[in-house]
Amino acid sequence: MGQALLWAAAGTGFTFLMTTLGAASVFVFRKRGGALMQRVFLGFAAGVMVAASVWSLLIPAIERAEEAGQVGWIPAAGGFVLGVAFLMALHQLLPHLHPGESKPEGLPSNWKRPTLLFTAVTLHNIPEGMSVGLLFAMSAQSGGDPALMGMATALALGIGIQNVPEGAAVALPLLQEGMSAPKAFGLGALSGLAEPVFGILVVLFAGVVSPYMPWMLAFSAGAMMYVVVEELIPEAHLGEHSNAGTLGVMAGFLVMMILDVALG
Repeated sequence: MGQALLWAAAGTGFTFLMTTLGAASVFVFRKRGGALMQRVFLGFAAGVMVAASVWSLLIPAIERAEEAGQVGWIPAAGGFVLGVAFLMALHQLLPHLHPGESKPEGLPSNWKRPTLLFTAVTLHNIPEGMSVGLLFAMSAQSGGDPALMGMATALALGIGIQNVPEGAAVALPLLQEGMSAPKAFGLGALSGLAEPVFGILVVLFAGVVSPYMPWMLAFSAGAMMYVVVEELIPEAHLGEHSNAGTLGVMAGFLVMMILDVALG
C-alpha cells in the first residue's frame, strides 16, 4: 500500500505540476490568439485521452479479466457504460460553464462565471486522476511488474503533457473574462488538484476493488471518453479554422500512443 501510494502521489503530483505550468501561459499569451490556441489545446487533450482510454485502460481491462478466467469484453463494456453514466450524472448535477458559452449547465446556482468556468474543466481531471492511480495500484499489486509500471508511467506522462494545454485552457478563458493574470493562474493551477486527490483515493481503496479492477479501468475509460465526445472535441471545433482543433486531436493521439507502446 505504501509503495502504491508513493507512486500514485508522484504520478498525479507530476500531472498537477504540468497543469500549473500550462496555467502559467496567462503571463505569456495574455489575450492575443487565445481562441486559436484554446482550440489546439483542447484538441490535443482530446487526442491524448482517446489514446489513453484505449491503450492504457480498455486493453488492460480486457487482458486482466481474461487472465482471471472471465469474458474480457463484459467488464470492459460494463465498466465503460458505468463511467459514462457517472460523468453524465456529474454534468447534470454540478454547476459549470464551458468556455465560449453563456448559459451554465447543471443545477441552478449563484456561482459567478469564473467559478463555473473553473468547475467545467475540473470535472475532466477526476477520471484522469483515477486512471493514473489505478494503474500505479495495479502495478504495486503485481509486485512492481515492469510492463505495468511502464504503462502507468506512460499514462502519467501522457496525462501530464496534455495537462499543459488543459491548464492553459482553464486559465486563458478566465483571463479573457477580465480576471487578473495572477488570479487566473491560481485557479488554472487549482483545477488540476482533483487528479492527486482522486488518484490517491483510488489507491487507498485498491485492496477493496482489486477483484473489480477490470471494471474500474473501463470505468475510467468511459468517463474520459464522455468528456472527450461531450466537451473537448466540440469545443475544439468552434468557429473558423477548425482544422487547428483536428490537428491537435491527431497530435495528442499520436503522442499518447507512442508513449504507451514505447514504455508499456
